[in-house]
Amino acid sequence: MGAQGTDVETIARLTAEINQLKKERRAVLLAHVYQRPEVQEVADFTGDSLQLAQQAAKTDADVIVFCGVHFMAESAAILAPEKTVLLPDQHAGCPMADMVTAEALVQKKKAMPDAVVVAYVNTSAAVKAECDICCTSSNALKVVASLPEDRPILFLPDRNLGDWVMKRTGRAMTLWPGYCNTHDRLTVAEVQAAREAHPEAELLVHPECQPEVVAMADFVASTTGLINYAVQSPKDSFIVATEAGVLHPLTTQAPHKHFYMASSKLICPNMKMTTLEKILWSLQDMEPRITVDAPIREKALASLERMLALA
Repeated sequence: MGAQGTDVETIARLTAEINQLKKERRAVLLAHVYQRPEVQEVADFTGDSLQLAQQAAKTDADVIVFCGVHFMAESAAILAPEKTVLLPDQHAGCPMADMVTAEALVQKKKAMPDAVVVAYVNTSAAVKAECDICCTSSNALKVVASLPEDRPILFLPDRNLGDWVMKRTGRAMTLWPGYCNTHDRLTVAEVQAAREAHPEAELLVHPECQPEVVAMADFVASTTGLINYAVQSPKDSFIVATEAGVLHPLTTQAPHKHFYMASSKLICPNMKMTTLEKILWSLQDMEPRITVDAPIREKALASLERMLALA
């Protein structure tokens, strides 16, 4: 059975077994902040895509257990090819990442031969291999601002993040027509209803949301940026417009504050696929293992390293 809904004793038992196996395997467990609370609790490090990539690049563990989605585990395999990278549920994918293929990108590059290609990390290794530099929502502004002003920019795959970056940097970009299924479904009407229900609360919005929603925000940032802002702010009430998993670090770090989800729909089913049982099974069997073929890895590594240099 899944860890969601399991009792406290079961969670404690699974956590203890996972911690023991981590020691035996010399494993580090990385978890995205959209993961289930009990998964975040057993992790050695939690964070957003940029922070997790940084951890994968510098860990001295033999095994990386990546509690996230497929493209994240691929990035870990690219950055740490000598490590064993495990993804507890190999079906945990990212619909946005699937909206751009390497083949389609190659064709687009032929139509824009002078363009600098910027890939959101929410892409496959094969797509990263066809790009010039990667970015996350944490450093997209810095990445785009660093690019030559006399070169056109192709930004992929998230049109919403790209729109926000264009408005903030003033750089014109050609945007790939992709989007996050979870963030993009949040509507202006839902945000208006949340504000009416909680008029005292500030609205915190992730830039993967639609531009009309982003325009309503009191503060826009990556997941880590939103967490840090809410924790450090003198305000004590917030409407949260990002994936619901972020409530765990928010309520843990600021237990005296009030957090309200902008919509009950802000749940990524892929991020919730990972359970304590699957983590345990993965460490027991050392599967599913994520690898990236050397030719693709070498090209994708260059785009990731350029991103990390600007982190």
